[in-house]
Amino acid sequence: MDDPILTMEERTAINQGRWFSSLSPSLRHDILRCAHVKRYQDGDLICSRGDPAEQWIACARGSVRVCSTTLTGKQITLTYVEPGIWFGDVAMFDGDRRTHDAYAHGATTTVGVSRADFQKILALHPELYEALLKLHARRIRLLFGQVEDLNTLPLRARWPSSWAICCAATARRCRAPSTKCASPCSWRRKNWRSCWAPRASA
Repeated sequence: MDDPILTMEERTAINQGRWFSSLSPSLRHDILRCAHVKRYQDGDLICSRGDPAEQWIACARGSVRVCSTTLTGKQITLTYVEPGIWFGDVAMFDGDRRTHDAYAHGATTTVGVSRADFQKILALHPELYEALLKLHARRIRLLFGQVEDLNTLPLRARWPSSWAICCAATARRCRAPSTKCASPCSWRRKNWRSCWAPRASA
C-alpha cells in the first residue's frame, strides 16, 4: 500500500538513524523530498533476489527481514533492518541485481529513492559520497571481525559471538541464543546501529 506522507513517528525514526542524522540538514531534506513511501503488512514481499535494484531503501517503521532460500527451499533469515537503517546503496553504484529476498516483519513502512534521484542527489551533494564511503568502510571492518572470529574462535565460543553480532547488527538486545531479540540493544548499538550489512546490498 502506498501513502505519500510519513507519520511524525516514521519521520523521526528516519531522522534519528545514527548514520542519516550525521548528514547535513540540506542533504537529509533532499533525500526525503525525493523518497517514495510504501507500507506493507506482515510477510509482504518487498523485493526478491534477482530483481533489478531500482531504489535505495530505508525502513521507517516495523522491520525488514532479509533472507535467502536454500536449494531445498528452506528460508534462512540473515538479518533484520530496523527503523532508521538504509540499505541497497551498493546496488545503486554497481548496477547489479538484488542479492537477497526482503519481507516485511510486522506492519512495515519503507521509503525509497529511485536510482535517477539518487544520482541527482550525489551530483548536488558530494558529501554523500564520503558519507557512504565511511559507512561501507565500517561495514567491511565489522565483516572482517566476523571472519576473524569464524577462523580463530573455538566452536563453543563462535556461536555466542555470532549471535551477539547478529543482535547488535539489528540494534536489538540479545537475551539468550535460544530466544528472540527485542528492543534496542545497549552494549554494541553504538557501532552497529548505522552499519547494517547482510553481507550484501539486499
